[in-house]
Amino acid sequence: MSDREVRSVLADYFDGLYHCDTELLARVFHPEAVYATATEGPLLRLGMDEYLPIVARRESPATRGEVRRDRIVSVEFAGPVTALARVECAIGPRRYTDLLTLLRVDGRWQIIAKVFHFETETESRTETGTEHEG
Repeated sequence: MSDREVRSVLADYFDGLYHCDTELLARVFHPEAVYATATEGPLLRLGMDEYLPIVARRESPATRGEVRRDRIVSVEFAGPVTALARVECAIGPRRYTDLLTLLRVDGRWQIIAKVFHFETETESRTETGTEHEG
C-alpha cells in the first residue's frame, strides 16, 4: 500500500480538473470508471466516454484565473489494492465533495468510481451564514 502513490494520483486529478486536461484525467480514471451524483435530483451516472467530453468543452478554472481550492481530506486503504479518498475542490461557484474509490490495477492506482455532492457558494453562505474554505 502506498499512500504516496495514491496522493500523487489525486494531485493529478486536481490538476486535470483545474486545467480541464482530459488526457491527464484519462490517465487517473480507469477506462471503466463510474461518475455519479444525485445532487440535483435524479441519479446522474456517466461513463468516462460521456464524462471526459463534458470536461473538454468547459472553460477551465485556470483560464478563468480561479484560485485553486482543492484538498485531500482523507485516504483510507481497505487492502493493498483498494483505497477510498475523500477530497474537496471548487470549480466556479460550486464546491464539491468527492468520494473517489481507487484500485491498483496493472501496477498503478486508478480511480474506478467518483461519487460526489456539490453546493454553490451562495447556498453555503445562506445556510450557515459564513463562507467555508475548501
